[in-house]
Amino acid sequence: MPSASSAAAAPLFARHPENPIVVPGLYPWRRAVTFNPGVLLDDDGRFYLYERTAGQLRPFHCFIGMMESDDGVHFTHTRDKPVFTPAMAGSEYGSVQDPRLAKIDGVYYMTYAFRPYAWSSHPTGVGVPESHESDFPGVERAPIDASSGSKNVQGARPDNMTRSGIAVSRDRVTWEHLAWATPPDLDDRDVILFPEKVNGRFALLRRPLQWVGPDYGDTLGPSIWLSYSDDLHTWTDAELVAKAEYGWEDNRIGGSTPPIKTEAGWLVFYHGVQTEDASVKRVCYRMGALLLDLNDPTRVIARTSRPLMEPETYYEKFGAYIPNVIFPTANVVKDGLIYLYYGVCDTAIALATAPLDAVLHEVMGG
Repeated sequence: MPSASSAAAAPLFARHPENPIVVPGLYPWRRAVTFNPGVLLDDDGRFYLYERTAGQLRPFHCFIGMMESDDGVHFTHTRDKPVFTPAMAGSEYGSVQDPRLAKIDGVYYMTYAFRPYAWSSHPTGVGVPESHESDFPGVERAPIDASSGSKNVQGARPDNMTRSGIAVSRDRVTWEHLAWATPPDLDDRDVILFPEKVNGRFALLRRPLQWVGPDYGDTLGPSIWLSYSDDLHTWTDAELVAKAEYGWEDNRIGGSTPPIKTEAGWLVFYHGVQTEDASVKRVCYRMGALLLDLNDPTRVIARTSRPLMEPETYYEKFGAYIPNVIFPTANVVKDGLIYLYYGVCDTAIALATAPLDAVLHEVMGG
């Protein structure tokens, strides 16, 4: 495997000079952080951004707010309240996270991660924050049942796994929960709908955290999987799409942005996480890319061996929550240019652009 020092980012994506383009503040529910957005470029030519926000870190309740823009850079809020909340997903004590957007057959869909009871986080400034389950009035912490056969994640109780849901809207503003895409006893996030049906079925990227180890292949860590559905409620057994292959993704990989359909295949950006110092939970999030077959997205046509982006600027290396993070969650294409929206250090939102043709050329081996 190449070392981290050999994984130099290719200079394809140009960071916007006004980065970060969206920052915390203004309303109490986004006072602490805003990051990991979903973005739509709709038929009216406007950009619609759905931000993950939090007003505090303890407890780390996250909400989804809505903004819009004429140019994809300067965004203003559509509403002064969140358009999707933990209560709308089923628990006022919870957290809704990392929206990804798709418009399919005239209907707007938002995939999101959901934790029923928000954790509390204590950033260390050097790595992944120290976190623990929060106390809520009248809510008894469920004991962890070691005999249940369920692989526990990060000390979480079994009824507080992060599962993924699908919300639906007809007007981009009014959202309601539609269905669960993953089971409640599995930590399964980075769930992303393809922007159109594949062979007549909905297609969904996933990243189940527990599907690792000898049961799934001796060297398999958290990876990218794919499921299909006819109705968004019942999903097929997941099929493996890609696993970590390089040193800069030795911790895990996961889908980042909704696939972009091209003549060459589905262009999918993904995040690779590298452990740099396990003793202080220091990691680095970078971005790579896959090209998947249009008719069989489990078949990888091409893949970048080195990251297309990695933390370089101050706002990508230092932040309120976790350092050294580039985490793309949205991309749109306008006039042949990819607008890539990404969270930086789980603190703010940045924008980078690149010509679609140049990116495809790089992914396919130059």
